[in-house]
Amino acid sequence: MKILLINQTFYPDIVATAQHLTDFAVDLAKRGHDVTVLAWQRGYAEPHPLYPAKEIYQGVKIVRVWPFAFGKKSKIARIIDAFFLNLSFAWKLLWLGRFDKVIAMTSPPLVGWIALLFSKCWKSKFIYWVMDINPDEAIELGWIKRGSFQAVVLEKALRAILKQSDYIVVLDRFMKDRLAAKGAREEKIRVISPWSHDDDLESILHEQNPFRERHGLRDKFVVMYSGNHSVCHPLDTLLEAALLLRKDPNVVFMFIGGGVRVKDVLEFKEKNSLPNIIYLPYQPRSEVKYSLSAADLHAVVMGDAFVGIVHPCKIYGILKIGRPFVYIGPKQSHIGDLIKKDVGYHVQHGDAVGLAEIIEKASMLATDQKTAIQKTEQSLAPQFSHDFLVPQFLQAITSL
Repeated sequence: MKILLINQTFYPDIVATAQHLTDFAVDLAKRGHDVTVLAWQRGYAEPHPLYPAKEIYQGVKIVRVWPFAFGKKSKIARIIDAFFLNLSFAWKLLWLGRFDKVIAMTSPPLVGWIALLFSKCWKSKFIYWVMDINPDEAIELGWIKRGSFQAVVLEKALRAILKQSDYIVVLDRFMKDRLAAKGAREEKIRVISPWSHDDDLESILHEQNPFRERHGLRDKFVVMYSGNHSVCHPLDTLLEAALLLRKDPNVVFMFIGGGVRVKDVLEFKEKNSLPNIIYLPYQPRSEVKYSLSAADLHAVVMGDAFVGIVHPCKIYGILKIGRPFVYIGPKQSHIGDLIKKDVGYHVQHGDAVGLAEIIEKASMLATDQKTAIQKTEQSLAPQFSHDFLVPQFLQAITSL
């Protein structure tokens, strides 16, 4: 079949949606399908790297559009970028020809609506792969007001997509419930969580890990937040715990990734003169096994208002390597469901004292306790693995 995939980011970008879409596209191509990806020519992280307008990656044809890029410095700049990106996608779709299946993700907002229109014109099957939900996210972030013109337009567009889609893939049961409440028929919604990137992940012992040596982490207890520094994942409690533990020379807080809240991390570090905070940008995919394995305790964060709107997929890499983690967020959530299976610690937002106590407790775990944690987490990992989830996705899409 001829299959078109549409998203803001794709290979070689390393943000989560780009990595998952790349995995899926390559698997489709390996099964003999004619796969085209429509993406942005600029990278997600600032400063935006510029990628080729056309290239072929492992049998996947990549077509990239080149709109303006005002960046993420303000809401207006983001809105302008999204508008021109959608416009560029629509223009390019006029010339790409017909596809049997069209799969659209959710970045930028409204790209699903544009893809749906072309799918109807082509009489193609349309699959909506929901990575986040708007206008819900924009409203909770305070970018637009509930009931405003922008919110009404985005809500109507979303409901049209949900009604007209042939298939909808969501990331957890909370996201499914939210979309069902908006009118999506439950029989065409499938929960398929993001998968771990198994080929790039393995647990590396500290004494064999060059990442720890390179960044001066020998004999340190490393608390790590690795991933998107988004407003949806508030880091205040983690930062306050770093402040509380500033006099402990053995504990280091490492933040790895990108996003609008990187600035907050760096400003908090400077304001409070905290040498125990280290920041690094996103690591190349080939290096992630070293960076994730360098942690003694991972932090997974979910904002209270964003359950069912976004999904912290970083948890699957953590389970794969089997490091202890602490979840900062509401218990009624996907990560909360995992913690019920006897993995991970939990604190609510604002409980920096409780988080500091958990960090101290985790730092005193004996070797056999760490081994037990690793075995328990790794026993859960297969159900979130690439080899388990991608075939389900492929079967669902190709059988439409």
